[in-house]
Amino acid sequence: MSDSTLKILEYFESINAIPRCSGNEARVCEWLQQWAASRNLDSQTDAAGNLVVRIPASPGKESAPGIVLQGHMDMVCEKTPESKHDFNKDAIVSRRDGDWLTASGGTTLGADNGIALAYMLTLAEAPAITHPPMELLFTVDEETGLNGAKALKSGFITGRTLINLDSEDEGVFTIGCAGGVDTTLTFNVRKEPVPAEARLFQLTVGGLKGGHSGIDIHKHRGNANKIMARTLTRIKKESNLGLLAITGGSRKNAIPRDAKALIWIRADKEKQVLQAVKEMEKTLRAEFAAVDDDLFLKIQADAEALTGKQALNQQDTERVIWILFSLYNGVADMSAQLDGLVETSSNLATVDLKGDQISIVSSQRSATTSRLEAITASVHAVAGLASAAARDTDAYPAWQPDMNSVLLSCAKECYHRLYGRHPVVQVIHAGLECAVIGDIYPGMEMISFGPTLRNPHSPDESLFIPSISKVWDFLAALLKQLCE
Repeated sequence: MSDSTLKILEYFESINAIPRCSGNEARVCEWLQQWAASRNLDSQTDAAGNLVVRIPASPGKESAPGIVLQGHMDMVCEKTPESKHDFNKDAIVSRRDGDWLTASGGTTLGADNGIALAYMLTLAEAPAITHPPMELLFTVDEETGLNGAKALKSGFITGRTLINLDSEDEGVFTIGCAGGVDTTLTFNVRKEPVPAEARLFQLTVGGLKGGHSGIDIHKHRGNANKIMARTLTRIKKESNLGLLAITGGSRKNAIPRDAKALIWIRADKEKQVLQAVKEMEKTLRAEFAAVDDDLFLKIQADAEALTGKQALNQQDTERVIWILFSLYNGVADMSAQLDGLVETSSNLATVDLKGDQISIVSSQRSATTSRLEAITASVHAVAGLASAAARDTDAYPAWQPDMNSVLLSCAKECYHRLYGRHPVVQVIHAGLECAVIGDIYPGMEMISFGPTLRNPHSPDESLFIPSISKVWDFLAALLKQLCE
């Protein structure tokens, strides 16, 4: 392992020692400021908490056009149901599995996007690397809607060439991405006493891979909320039922891996219901055998006394199930211009019953504005039919590709010279901060690349260690070429 890779991984471990879920970046930002101050580097924060650190050019390269290197400070905080990890105070502890780095505590690894921060800090301390004036831009709250990037103001950065280090396949350059919007459906529910002749059961959907709702949406992985709706519908064929509690998914940009519901059924229908769930599990495992072979359904009797228990009435229980069934989930359209590119999709991200209100979040993406509007309108249509309120939030634009970019041409030439093969140039279905930054700073030339990651936004997130040095060598060569 090269010295540069060791240094990058050392910084990555330091960053992972600091809790940094979205909205909780203050500590890592302070740590970065201290790092900059200890090296006499100028730094500045804005009202949103974004940070820029300015790195002087290599000797003799002071007149070269400035470069912005960019990554986000926050991470998606996902964990397995059995994990005891506390994201508010515990460090992410990584472990090596052959050539891959993963998290040891049943959590996301945080390589999305902590590895970008590690590259940037290592670069600032590498005198052998020839580079133009650089601005290291660390943004906040990327994972919940690109909110840090949205808060950037004109003048905060001065460079007009941006390298985003938030892509997840070495040798692949990203030059465009989808836009998106989240829609939250809410309605108040009516409750009634659980019938005396009923029995309580806990229904659990689990064992799913989940993943990133943009990058992985085309992989046919199970959505726990959709599976929960199917299972509840199957149970209803055997017995009346009522919902006492339901929750599924935890992040708007993650395919939900787990869902739980506390339900009542008729005591005299217990045998039929248990058999129905067993058959449903068998059916689902066959459907998802190729992608989610650990899928399971579990139904367990709940021994709590019925006295005083309240459940949604029959009408609102059905309304919840029908909404979950009706909301579109998965790929809606493939691109007609770019083979293999998902153009439009929707992710049924979360469902939660709190008190007397149900909240359901759907996250839509599209490379085409009109189709994003259309699929979002379909979510509003379901809400209207169910007499639920619908509110759109966290909208962000698409990043339109520029195949004639000077930066892209330079990067392709540099990569080919270094590795003897041509890089893949792509547009992705996930959202990237480049889309927002390009909106705020018109004329910005941008490219995104990074080391190879797998299963971001899930506890299976892993980082391919050999790709770290390849990206480092390419980045160093590209910066040198951009000076010329």
